[in-house]
Amino acid sequence: HGSGALIPEGLLPLQEASDSISDDETSPRDKQQKNSKGNGDFCIKNIKQADFGRREIEIAEQEMPALMALRKRAQGEKPLAGAKVVGCTHITAQTAVLMETLSALGAQCRWAACNIYSTQNEVAAALAEGGFSVFAWKGESEDDFWWCIDRCVNVEGWQPNMILDDGGDLTHWIYKKYPSMFKKIKGIVEESVTGVHRLYQLSKAGKLCVPAMNVNDSVTKQKFDNLYCCRESILDGYKRTTDVMFGGKQVVVCGYGEVGKGCCAALKAMGSIVYVTEIDPICALQACMDGFRLVKLNEVIRQVDIVITCTGNKNVVVREHLDRMKNGCIVCNMGHSNTEIDVASLRTPELTWERVRSQVDHVIWPDGKRIVLLAEGRLLNLSCSTVPTFVLSITATTQALALIELYNAPEGRYKQDVYLLPKKMDEYVASLHLPTFDAHLTELTDEQAKYLGLNKNGPFKPNYYRYADVPFNPCLLHHDFIL
Repeated sequence: HGSGALIPEGLLPLQEASDSISDDETSPRDKQQKNSKGNGDFCIKNIKQADFGRREIEIAEQEMPALMALRKRAQGEKPLAGAKVVGCTHITAQTAVLMETLSALGAQCRWAACNIYSTQNEVAAALAEGGFSVFAWKGESEDDFWWCIDRCVNVEGWQPNMILDDGGDLTHWIYKKYPSMFKKIKGIVEESVTGVHRLYQLSKAGKLCVPAMNVNDSVTKQKFDNLYCCRESILDGYKRTTDVMFGGKQVVVCGYGEVGKGCCAALKAMGSIVYVTEIDPICALQACMDGFRLVKLNEVIRQVDIVITCTGNKNVVVREHLDRMKNGCIVCNMGHSNTEIDVASLRTPELTWERVRSQVDHVIWPDGKRIVLLAEGRLLNLSCSTVPTFVLSITATTQALALIELYNAPEGRYKQDVYLLPKKMDEYVASLHLPTFDAHLTELTDEQAKYLGLNKNGPFKPNYYRYADVPFNPCLLHHDFIL
């Protein structure tokens, strides 16, 4: 490929082959589609892409050993029998494996996308063909986004009793439009920093109606999905969109939580000169000890070649910064929400937008300076590339166990508050993935277990022990695990 060799006819990459079936501009909302069984309770790009999507799901299954093991072990018991799960996550092959696992465990599912660019159309088609009610396609408008969520929730004769959310938009929509639904909802499972922050705000205000499980701050999510996933996918996203070379480039990474750590490690290994911005002195000290220069964004904004945000905050990069960037600076976001870069400030008459390829825009100033904006400030890796399936297996298994725990918990175990996944479950998720590496755990002797005051089978760390960083959030101060 480096020499420019053409791919032989008939050997198109799977994504290109599926896209070539139909990429018409007709909105899926204007189409009447049915699957092979005559079911039309879905809204996707093109049901004819289902075969391609099924192949992608089968590939993902090979890299998601824990979910497949959970499916095999628990499908006889059906621990989610009677569960009606409404979900709003990235709709990818990995999510499809999760959804089909939940279905095998007895749940009914309706699903929308949490990001307007991350949906794999062929996977959505495969899910629709398999009987799932999916409402999502790549390139939704903002209006489409909320319409899809509403179609998942507002359906005659079906009411959810569990929520699986990524970013909090689904939870927000139900609170705003259908608050009475919370009378039957048993719990919320939330995956992202953004969504968890919203839940803690509701809890602090006394407005959280049901128990919620904070999956984002579980060890298996923070340490594996956030760190290792981003360490690999940041480079992939940049290469696919810009073909940029990293060696010698000056890069500023805003935020040194687990996502920032992963991005910085990858960039450093490629020979980039990496600066870090941070508000938390602990994370800041870690960045310094890892060999990165800690700066304020204003100090380096004129000289850097690449700007990456991963804070979970808003207005991290604003118009003032964008005006001062050098010609050709590449700007992207690795946080969940599109609030980190003030993209709205760039939609003014004096600036020209030029789409150069999918998910890549040049924003041009009157003097000819241009910056390269990726995915319009939305999540880079899931908008512009793919992410390692194996680490998503870890997160998806954690989500499945959290749903099972909340759905089957006896009344009174969980109050209307936000909870971390029990450490024992974290360890169980990790143990399910070890056979992939032919890894062999050392077992404690009875004497050793007694000396440490532990059960031989775990948990091996107390609930307050942190393998990973929890970003400072003033909304959390009333929770014992932070204090």
